[in-house]
Amino acid sequence: MVRYLAPSDYTSMPWKNGGGRTIEIAKHPAAATLAEFAWRVSIADVGSDGPFSRFPGIDRTIVLIEGAGMRLTDGGREVEIRTPFVPYRFSGDDDVGCALIGGSVRDFNAMFRRGAAHGSVEIVRGGNAEIAPNDFVLAYAATGAHDCVIAGNPPRRLDAGHAVLVERYGNAESTPIAVKPSNSGAVALVVSIECP
Repeated sequence: MVRYLAPSDYTSMPWKNGGGRTIEIAKHPAAATLAEFAWRVSIADVGSDGPFSRFPGIDRTIVLIEGAGMRLTDGGREVEIRTPFVPYRFSGDDDVGCALIGGSVRDFNAMFRRGAAHGSVEIVRGGNAEIAPNDFVLAYAATGAHDCVIAGNPPRRLDAGHAVLVERYGNAESTPIAVKPSNSGAVALVVSIECP
């Protein structure tokens, strides 16, 4: 099953801890609550210093997509996320504090519930990419437009801020997704998800 998603299809909601806002792009199951989802992909707008929401049992990957960056602290550990489009993984079990380095930031979030899903985030830039099939594959055009080709479907253009979600149906064979940035500055984020 193939679903093309526009920003009007996304859901805006407060963070779990109320400290900011999240734009939810997709999750599975589609009607799941924050305590029930197997996986979830969203974008967070971080406008001030403060803690991240805790998500026990969740493995998280975040990617800086706008802004100067942020400094994350977890107990004695500290990491600075300044470079856009570099995935950073951490556990939702941890108490993570965030200090902005130079004003508001926007980041892309992929969450996977341990035992129900696991996945990875791949950055597509500077050339074509063929993404191997999986139970779910979500491609999000972070900057610029992208041409998207899925076997058995007409080619589609993903404008910036749009996404495509490909779901394997039952035991049917899934097909790869070809993603081609429209120019050298275009960047897509691709989340590949397996649900055991």
